[in-house]
Amino acid sequence: MQSVVGDVSPPQGCGEALRSAREQAGLSLQEVGQRLKMPAKVLQALEAGQWDQSGGAVFVRGQLRSYGRLLKVDVEPFLQQADAAVARPAELVSHTHTPRVQYVFESFKRRAVYVVLTLVIVTPVWMALRPSAGPASDTATASLDLVSAPSAAGKDASDAVRPASRPRAEPYVASMASLPRASTPWLSLSFKGDSWVEVNAPDGSRVEHALLRAGDQRRYAQGEVGRVKLGDATAVEVQQAGSTVDLAPYQRANVARFTVSSEGSLAPVVD
Repeated sequence: MQSVVGDVSPPQGCGEALRSAREQAGLSLQEVGQRLKMPAKVLQALEAGQWDQSGGAVFVRGQLRSYGRLLKVDVEPFLQQADAAVARPAELVSHTHTPRVQYVFESFKRRAVYVVLTLVIVTPVWMALRPSAGPASDTATASLDLVSAPSAAGKDASDAVRPASRPRAEPYVASMASLPRASTPWLSLSFKGDSWVEVNAPDGSRVEHALLRAGDQRRYAQGEVGRVKLGDATAVEVQQAGSTVDLAPYQRANVARFTVSSEGSLAPVVD
């Protein structure tokens, strides 16, 4: 927004004409201000020719027109002079100059920071994705154990020392099914359908808390189980020491709950 320059005088006669018309109309600055919704200080500045205190050129022209319409004074001849009293804002010209050496140094510094940040981000990712060296195969690292064979008459001396043949290791086959917990299970659960299972140890710690599917099996050794809860008793076959357990005494609303004592006896859970 353009501002009025203080050292440029407003057109002669404009302020006097407005003040004379106001006095002839018998109006005070406060009354005019109430009608125009304009501060009395602004009206006084317009009459005194202090247009630099009235804001930009747009405000000066609007205030003059409003004041003139109220007092029926033609202010249009003064508006062109008001525009002349408004000067253009000074243009800002940058006089800063960066030496070429400083410019090259700052450019190099920015690139160096970029390279360092890239290395900081990329290096951990590369280290994480780098394949780790696995154990060497048995065929590459196996040493040949030489065993001395007893010398026998009529045999070549070279037959006395032979490399011992190493038995071939059976391949390990990974399986998603759980391994049996004991070679001779004392308590086993066989699932004919899906059922939620909660098995706790005698000290209350969790042994099995999961939804098991049809075909799954769980086996436990004696003293490993203290409490069992079966969400769907009809879908689970329980065997203890090779004998099938009747779940009816421990079943309520298709949910079976029973405890296992240290001696191996089963008892229903008392809520």
